[in-house]
Amino acid sequence: MRSAFKGEQAKAVLSQWFDRFRDRIKVPTESRSVKTRFGDTHVLVGGPEGAPPVVLLHGALASSAHVLGELAPLLERFRVHAVDIVGQSVKSADARPSVSNNEYGEWLSDVLDGLSLPRAHVVGVSWGGFVAIRLAAVAPARIDRLVLLVPAGVVNGSSWEGFTKVGIPMMLYRMSPSEQRLKAFVRHMLTTTDDDWVPYLGDALRSYNMDMRVPALATPEELEGLTAPTLVLGADRDVSFPGQRLLARAPELFPSLAGKELIKDCRHCPPTTDDFRRWLSERISGFLLAS
Repeated sequence: MRSAFKGEQAKAVLSQWFDRFRDRIKVPTESRSVKTRFGDTHVLVGGPEGAPPVVLLHGALASSAHVLGELAPLLERFRVHAVDIVGQSVKSADARPSVSNNEYGEWLSDVLDGLSLPRAHVVGVSWGGFVAIRLAAVAPARIDRLVLLVPAGVVNGSSWEGFTKVGIPMMLYRMSPSEQRLKAFVRHMLTTTDDDWVPYLGDALRSYNMDMRVPALATPEELEGLTAPTLVLGADRDVSFPGQRLLARAPELFPSLAGKELIKDCRHCPPTTDDFRRWLSERISGFLLAS
């Protein structure tokens, strides 16, 4: 199996970025490691002990520290277990489960076992949304409530638009990095920019052996056993998973769909502002705490 990383130096760079994003989280967190069939998996845990458990799943080229930093207000009301997805984070095993079957769901089920969580709320972002959907297909009874933010595995955007707006800029930057080429890549990915996310993505593009596999789209038959109330959030300017199409398919895919919402003026990566982080966390919290 090809490594997800371009050597030990690349892993060291990504580890430094993990620590930097973790330092941005103002609430204390602890690192845990659990055994799975695909290797050791790192989990960043925080929030009040005894609070409702939430399993939080990050997007591609990111980590538990990245997603927990963006949704840090969840730590006020929940015991959050932010999981580093194997093959998509430097903190977990260098393994790449199949994206064409339920291997990612089986891996996440192992993680829940290792965390002693028979059931939990599950929140998945982008690639993490695909992983959450695979858990819903293989072990739906383990999900209390499900939140999917710009998830993979529901719809795909235009191949041509994705190639011209994201694929080509990414390839050009990887071949010959420059500030101008990095800006061309993030232009259609990030809604807002800051002093960490843009340079991080530049380092990530140079440090990862890119996983170009396209996750399989879920079918209604795979998810017919899902009874957990489900909230789907899409972005209206998302090139990868267009929000309108995402929300249009959600009712046929999720039998227990309880809500859907289109975030306006939003690209695939939502705003990294305190106001938006608070709004998004409150939206998710309100849904998870609903009776």
